Formats: sequence, C-alpha cells, structure tokens
Amino acid sequence: MSTIPPRRPRVEELHKAHWRKSSYSGGANDCVEIADLGAYAAVRDSKDLDLSPVIISRSALDDFLGHYTDGGTRVG
Repeated sequence: MSTIPPRRPRVEELHKAHWRKSSYSGGANDCVEIADLGAYAAVRDSKDLDLSPVIISRSALDDFLGHYTDGGTRVG
C-alpha cells in the first residue's frame, strides 16, 4: 500500500467532472456545486462558472460540512 497521496487535480482537468448542486439551493441559481474527485473535491459558485473552482481534500470538505451539519458545535 502506497503512502504517497494521490496527485491533486488541476483546474484545467475538471472539464470531465460531474458537478452536482447543493441540496440547499434556493432555485435561483444561488448555490454552490461540488464535484467528487476521489481523494479531492472541487467546489464552485453556480452563479459565476468563469471563476476557478476551489480544489480541496475530501477529508477537509467532510470536516467542513460536518461542522455545519451538526449545528456548528464541533471544535477543532
């Protein structure tokens, strides 16, 4: 088993990514979209697709979302 983390995807490689809108979308295109990239995730603003998406590790995204899904009470 390799201990080398997978290579972080480059923004220009995201043309094949499957983007999905947040389930919290207000219907007025005022939400974020997420693409699952395996060990990474890409997040973009659905209102301005010309902006580069943010690419973060999947574990960082899970920690971030976990903070908000449990009422923001997690520390650390």
